[in-house]
Amino acid sequence: MPNLPTTLPDWLALLESRHAETHIDMGLDRVRAVKERLQLAFSCPVIMVAGTNGKGSTCAMLEAVLLQSGYRVGLYIKPHFLDFNERARINGEMASDAALVAAFGAVEAVRGEVSLTYFEFTTLAIMHLIAQAGVDVAILEVGLGGRLDAVNVVDADVAIVTSVDIDHTDYLGDTREKIGFEKAGIFRAGKTAICSDPVAPASLVKHADDVGADLWLIGRDFNYQGDQQQWSYGGRGQRRNSLAYPALRGANQLLNASAALAALEVLRMQLPCGAQEVRAGLAMVELPGRFQVLPGRPTQVLDVAHNPHASATLAQNLGNMGFHRFTYAVFGIMEDKDIEGVIAPMRELVDHWCVTPLPSPRSADTAQLAQKLEQLRPAGAKEGDFSVTAFASPADAYANAVSRAGENDRIVVFGSFYTVAGVMAARKSSLH
Repeated sequence: MPNLPTTLPDWLALLESRHAETHIDMGLDRVRAVKERLQLAFSCPVIMVAGTNGKGSTCAMLEAVLLQSGYRVGLYIKPHFLDFNERARINGEMASDAALVAAFGAVEAVRGEVSLTYFEFTTLAIMHLIAQAGVDVAILEVGLGGRLDAVNVVDADVAIVTSVDIDHTDYLGDTREKIGFEKAGIFRAGKTAICSDPVAPASLVKHADDVGADLWLIGRDFNYQGDQQQWSYGGRGQRRNSLAYPALRGANQLLNASAALAALEVLRMQLPCGAQEVRAGLAMVELPGRFQVLPGRPTQVLDVAHNPHASATLAQNLGNMGFHRFTYAVFGIMEDKDIEGVIAPMRELVDHWCVTPLPSPRSADTAQLAQKLEQLRPAGAKEGDFSVTAFASPADAYANAVSRAGENDRIVVFGSFYTVAGVMAARKSSLH
């Protein structure tokens, strides 16, 4: 193929420029056509994970336990924070530039006249890369919804829906029932479907029934119990006792861990995992930006919470951390989010807001954001106990919070992947 990029940055720039011209046509026919030309097929079990929140954590736990058990694991996870390569992992390592360039070339070679969005093109390329890598198991994270997501051109052996909440209403609908139906689109006839949302939407349950999937619901087909020290999982035919809490912190992580263990129970004949491997995997799992507490003082927490459900979980986790004199929030969010719903659970916890725009045309306006937050000023707050300040970038907002916070204070970075990525990039450059 003449004049194709030879480096990953050049490929990504090309796809970005094309993406501007490709309108989103919400069907999967184009992706399916290119998948067939690629002869993309997995010769191993495929676990697919959808959900409003908790997808990334569930994928990371599955990967960690399976790696501990000695399997070769392919993982597609998104979005990335610093390097595009984070989206494709083979055996726990990020894919190399060369492997990604080869995969992009393979898609381009068969694409022909079919136009693909940036997301569709990169999804096909990464799934092709994983399918070619000779893995024992593939874990694929759904981007948006499920039914119309590019990942859904693959048939999953086990399909997990973690949580169903209101987000991306332009695409998915404005009720849990509509969104539940979209997410249930990854279920397949005769295959296992798992839902770890404690209140599964009726639309999801009905769709599983309509397509003939074998639905496992938390509280009915699998569950967990825990005390201060350890927890246990119970499924349809397997119990796992005396488990260490997952290294990912937060109250909701046992729901995610239970979904991961339910999937492993379903696949226990193909991919047996011993008790010790499960414990070690959960104890060692890492996922940046999900209630990630950085070492040192003041306490710093990075969390990609960008919808009300995730923000409420973040607030609950912060509430469990013990006393901090002041809490500084580095906060940037997209204008199409439920901004008031994201702020509401955090308003009692944050004393000083450092607001920032995000590097996206969808970024919320900082002046309007600051105005909303000023209205939350507690009555009778003493001078210096509450502030709202706008900055030009996540890096600037973060630098200001660091300069003001004392060692008994706390800094929380949240509101978007872009907010957390901006702070991660600033921290990385300050270390070099």
